[in-house]
Amino acid sequence: MKRVYEFLKTAGTYYLATAEGDQPRVRPFGTVNLFEGKLYIQTGKVKPVAHQIAVNPKVELCAFHNGEWIRVAGTLVEDDRVEARKSMLDAYPDLRAMYNENDGNTVVYYLKDAVATISAFSHAPETIRF
Repeated sequence: MKRVYEFLKTAGTYYLATAEGDQPRVRPFGTVNLFEGKLYIQTGKVKPVAHQIAVNPKVELCAFHNGEWIRVAGTLVEDDRVEARKSMLDAYPDLRAMYNENDGNTVVYYLKDAVATISAFSHAPETIRF
């Protein structure tokens, strides 16, 4: 999982795919955090992405960096603990201009039953399960 975290952190931007009914939805994200041995992402509860995750928590994310790309498929699980939200916001202090751990809007999720595949044209795919 650390390899996945480091890839996403280094890439800076990854794209999160959700579903809204039968329509895929993809948008850029930048938050990724390791907390208590789990890989977390963050968004706002009022955003459509949070509503899509509530209906169908199965997601994929994808990023490209330095000639390699990663795809991560898994299930997002909301962690409603203030400690989890604080850890994310401490890792991304610029987000505090829009969010805080007690605002009722900040939501963090960890990936469960995830499979990451790191690929490139120069090497065989590497699969990581967590």
